[in-house]
Amino acid sequence: MVSVTHAAHHIEVTAESLQGDLARLEVQKQALERELAAVVAHLGSVQRALSALQILMPPAGSSSSDAAAATPAPGPSVVDPAVPTAAPQDQGVAPESSEVTGEQNKYGKLTEQILDYFSGAGDTDVRARDVAAALGRATDSGSINAVRSTLDRLVGTARIRRSGRGLYRAA
Repeated sequence: MVSVTHAAHHIEVTAESLQGDLARLEVQKQALERELAAVVAHLGSVQRALSALQILMPPAGSSSSDAAAATPAPGPSVVDPAVPTAAPQDQGVAPESSEVTGEQNKYGKLTEQILDYFSGAGDTDVRARDVAAALGRATDSGSINAVRSTLDRLVGTARIRRSGRGLYRAA
């Protein structure tokens, strides 16, 4: 009798432990799914940005296609390492030029809105979420990541500065 009761107790303890593990793993799975959704949204915004830049590049080098192929333009050299791997994906993501043009206009408009926001923000630290809310944009992860991507690009061009992890401030 003692061994049956002892075995039943071990089974009960094991089952409780597994239930705790299951709850923890479900929470972890949800967190990873949210993080993956944010990464996918950021990837999409980066692909759209690269696509917009690629559309802008041919007119600049159209004066001589041989010279443009032999000598890279000084401006896009920062982007060049990412272009070979992103170019085939971009072609599949945005096949219609009217769609890309619309994204390009929205992209430039967001940049101007963010710069206008920072011109009035003064010397305060703000998060991408705060900027998105101030601009009246949706507060879903995709919209916030689009703002964050634009903020990072503006930091790269020294038009605003990063004041801490996830914090931005007017330059």
